[in-house]
Amino acid sequence: MPHRPRPAVRRAIIAVPFLAAILLAMRLDGGPSRAVADAAHPGFVLRDETAAAGIHFVHHRPTFDPKIAGIEPHVAALGASVSVADFDGDGRPDLYFTNSRFGEPNALYRNKGDGTFEEVAASAGLADLNRPGEGVSMGAVWGDFDNDGREDVLVYRYGYLALFRNVDGRHFEDVTAQAGLHRWVNSNGAIWLDYDHDGLLDLYVTAYFRSDIDLWHLTTTRIMHNSFEFATNGGKNLLFHNLGGGKFEDVTDKMGVGSTRWSLAAASADFNGDGWPDIYLANDYGPEELYLNDRGRRFVLTTAGLESESKSGMSVALGDAYNRGRLDAFVTNISERGYLFQNNNLRLNEMPEAGRFRNVAEGEIADAGWAWGSQFGDLNNDGANELFVANGFISADRQKSYWYAMSKIAGANGRFFEDAATWPPFGNASLSGYERSRVYLNRGVAGWVDVAKKVGVTDLYDGRAVALADLSNRGAVDVIVANQNQPAVLYRDYPDSTRHWIAFRLVGTRSNRSAIGAEVVLESGDLRQRRIVDGGSGFASQNDRRLHFGLGVREWVDRVVIYWPSGTRQILPRPPIDRFVTVTEPER
Repeated sequence: MPHRPRPAVRRAIIAVPFLAAILLAMRLDGGPSRAVADAAHPGFVLRDETAAAGIHFVHHRPTFDPKIAGIEPHVAALGASVSVADFDGDGRPDLYFTNSRFGEPNALYRNKGDGTFEEVAASAGLADLNRPGEGVSMGAVWGDFDNDGREDVLVYRYGYLALFRNVDGRHFEDVTAQAGLHRWVNSNGAIWLDYDHDGLLDLYVTAYFRSDIDLWHLTTTRIMHNSFEFATNGGKNLLFHNLGGGKFEDVTDKMGVGSTRWSLAAASADFNGDGWPDIYLANDYGPEELYLNDRGRRFVLTTAGLESESKSGMSVALGDAYNRGRLDAFVTNISERGYLFQNNNLRLNEMPEAGRFRNVAEGEIADAGWAWGSQFGDLNNDGANELFVANGFISADRQKSYWYAMSKIAGANGRFFEDAATWPPFGNASLSGYERSRVYLNRGVAGWVDVAKKVGVTDLYDGRAVALADLSNRGAVDVIVANQNQPAVLYRDYPDSTRHWIAFRLVGTRSNRSAIGAEVVLESGDLRQRRIVDGGSGFASQNDRRLHFGLGVREWVDRVVIYWPSGTRQILPRPPIDRFVTVTEPER
């Protein structure tokens, strides 16, 4: 019986021919030694251990010019972020949360190694970053831009960028001006990548509102998008080339990556297998974009099957969805029954052979409400990725909904909704509020199923950023969620103890020291998985730099192949399992 598409706005769903669906299912089959995951017994639980860990961070949303007070809940609904880095080099991942109101501090939680954290942002020099005239924090990404062995951090803001150099593993100094990065960018995202393979980390910053807009001192209220489907009047994304010596150069126009499509998130990987890192964008009010890297000389915007579905892209998560040895992309969008059903996108990477991505999202994984940050991770160590998705936009009065007003705005003339002063005032209304997160269990060809309630994820916060990290170095992928205007949550992962795992910490030599952009392929019998060391992914987030692989009942790994950003290919035969393995890139 053919699948009947749900009612949709903006998207036409095209049925996949029956034979093509069968062939696709055959290609996604996990193989005989991997039992199909059971929704009744997911093989893991997630426990809220935020308070026990000593994490008490609460995000505060910004306040803006009174001229847009009526729509401020919408404009100020971003800024909760979380990123992971071992900033003190003790082998334990630490956490950094951003705040978004003047006077409210960011928080840096140092991992003490006993299951608890110590907040040290003030002493480190990373707390007081939300000041009038400078802007408010929207997120942060970590990377060793000077290759001195210590993780530095770029904080992006609605306001000026801020780059901090890690001095000694305890203190940071602001080097923004001398780096050439003192730029006003109303940004919600940034990633580190080495686009030209020179061993130095470059920086790509996404922009949301235009750079000539100061949200606290508006000269016009015409600041909103000019289309709900193909908006092009957002801020201009920027690419900064690392020149060495602590200096960066703006090469946006030269490299052709200055999108103005209201980008909310970016991710980078070698999608087409040519050895060079590409850039994938999730854009609000329009289609996703893929910029292919032409050997470090320029980027070329390609359609790649992404242009036909204009949506509200929030997040780009990269992961090997079906153990094909490819990095696929999951992009969140908006779903609200009766008003808007855009579907999330699960894009299978078919770039090497077909030059495109194929969207295979259907059923539960297509519908996550007003979805934001997401990440792939093997939460039950069975050898296949699960998917955690944070949810919810604005939670206020449960009895008042802004959706009817939103539908009137969406149907109006563009000149009307581009002006924030013409929007109906929010008051205390909710807009897709009080939505729970989703935790999708990967059952291969049997499809994805939400097991959030079963595994213990029941909070109704307005989720934004999601990051994954093995916080206790025990072979389990913990989940950290930053919530908008609400407390952060740490979910400790407790997978089935009978299952095996292996994790890798990579250290670059010819490549950048952080090994950002390195891809690892693991082979164990019929199992083949790919992971990437990310320089930022999801939405306003960054994962544990170490790469975790679940193995299920497999008791050995046949080999691991590491593709370093320098172009070096390294093979590790039979690495030991159930432990962390540190790998340093060969000098030659």
